[in-house]
Amino acid sequence: MTTSSSKTLSLDTLQQAIANSAVAIRAKVEYQPSAGVGTKVFPPTYEGGKYAGEGKRFEASDDGKDRKGSVVGYDRMLLDSVQAQANGMEEALLEAWRQGLISLPVITVDFSGNELLKNLSITSLDAPHRIADALLRDSLLDGVKFRASKVGKSLDNVDARNATALLQYCPTALLLGLWDSTGPKGGMGIKFARALVSEMVAYDVSLGVKTSSRLDPAEIKLAAGPVFQTKDGDWTLNEKEALHEKGKPVKVGKDGKPSETNHGNVTPSISDGGVVFERAEQTVVLSLTALRRLSFPINGAKPDSKVDVAARTLLAALGLCAATLAREQNSDLRSRCLLHATTPAEWKILDEPGEPETSYSLNRLQAIDLFNAALEAAKAVKLPWEENEVTLKPSPQLVELVRRSQNLAAKQTLDTEA
Repeated sequence: MTTSSSKTLSLDTLQQAIANSAVAIRAKVEYQPSAGVGTKVFPPTYEGGKYAGEGKRFEASDDGKDRKGSVVGYDRMLLDSVQAQANGMEEALLEAWRQGLISLPVITVDFSGNELLKNLSITSLDAPHRIADALLRDSLLDGVKFRASKVGKSLDNVDARNATALLQYCPTALLLGLWDSTGPKGGMGIKFARALVSEMVAYDVSLGVKTSSRLDPAEIKLAAGPVFQTKDGDWTLNEKEALHEKGKPVKVGKDGKPSETNHGNVTPSISDGGVVFERAEQTVVLSLTALRRLSFPINGAKPDSKVDVAARTLLAALGLCAATLAREQNSDLRSRCLLHATTPAEWKILDEPGEPETSYSLNRLQAIDLFNAALEAAKAVKLPWEENEVTLKPSPQLVELVRRSQNLAAKQTLDTEA
């Protein structure tokens, strides 16, 4: 959705912003619940099932003064974190790459052929630490440990003044951040701060409640138990068939209730849950200042301003493309938190104080076209860009670690269901 006053952000405009003095490119988009204004949504939960709220609002007394103790709302509350938004942007880029809409350097760890309970294929766009993730570190490229391979070794001397290898093999690390803490240099490994930051926050938030209950269609009663565990992870009503410990049959759960096997009624309960907000806002900021700190020498040559501008423009176009694709795909933040945009997605280039602001539009196709144009300009000055997928095989010890973890997870699921 665009407005008549905005114009499409062109490659020339982006190049000029990078080459000159613009500080950042910013977009703000407002959201409401897809179910309608004033309906409840569920934010992310953190330690102890708590929401990330700021500016507590307490229950008011009859005279209008706050009654300390009972929190009923917040001024602001996190709906989607910087990390979660970054993950969404990488997922959107990965999907566009899989559809053949864009060219991207992608490194994949392929676990197939190892007879795992669940086959895995993890890319540098999935891994939490991107190209520096332990999953890549503990995998092999053509039989050689990744960090000892030609691709892996190219990262050993990367820094802000020589970021060419990261551009070639994992450009998202230059946008979304990287710390090579598990590489050859340990805690002294390279660090790149985020140049692209997105976050979604709700304002004027009231706390809601949630209920839970279940009526068993078979009308199974509590007194029909107790139920006991069997040796094969199933359950039984017969004590003789039950698993015994210290001479006693082992009940399912604490008391052997039928509800522990998902039979019987669940007593209705009410607890805190969900929020209602006045408005939610997503803020995306791409720091052009951070991109200007990066240089991209080619084959050991001295930095070239023309090459640097082309590389920085390519990164900026990739960031704008990622944010645009993610915004169009990821309004469904989690269960019971589906939002929709209520204002246009417009980008503003933040330049010198007093300069008039111009709004620029970017829809999905425009963002892809902008990125592709920036990539062609980067290739024209001989910047490297790995277009062939680099496929790694997990080391035997990594395969075994995953196998044991999957087996434990499967067993825990059976124990929970039993």
